[in-house]
Amino acid sequence: MHAPHVLDDLQIERIAAGLVDCSLPATEWTHAAHFAAALWLLRHRPGFNAAAMAPVIQRYNLACGNRNTDTSGYHETITRASLAAAAAALAAQPHAALPMVLDRLLAGPCGRSDWLLAHWRHETLFTPEARRHWVPPDLDRMPFPL
Repeated sequence: MHAPHVLDDLQIERIAAGLVDCSLPATEWTHAAHFAAALWLLRHRPGFNAAAMAPVIQRYNLACGNRNTDTSGYHETITRASLAAAAAALAAQPHAALPMVLDRLLAGPCGRSDWLLAHWRHETLFTPEARRHWVPPDLDRMPFPL
C-alpha cells in the first residue's frame, strides 16, 4: 500500500523554487520532487509546458555538476510524458490542494520510477533520440493526452 508522502504546500513550493533558482540540493531531486515541482509550476505559472521546463532542468543539472548529454541529464521524452501526467492529475482534481494531488499521482502507476516502461520499450526510451526529442510510446498509449 502507498504511504502518503507528506509534502505540504510550502515544501512543494520550496522544491519548485529550488529547481528554478538552482538552489535545491541534488539529493532532494527525487522522483516525488520531480512531480511536486511539475505540479506547482503547472498550477502557478500559466502556460508552463515542456518547452519551458527543458531549460529549467538543463540549468539545474549544470548547477548540480551534472552534464546534459546523450546518456545523462535532461530527457525530453520523459519530461513531456511526466508533465502530461502531472497536468492530467491537476485536471482531475482542479481545486484540490497540491499535496493531495501529488499523493494521489504517486499512489498510482506514476509513483514507480519505471512507470514509463509500461508505454515505451527500454531500448526506445533510453536512446539519444528520445533524450533529445519527443519519441511517442511504442508499447502502449498513455492514458491521458500528450
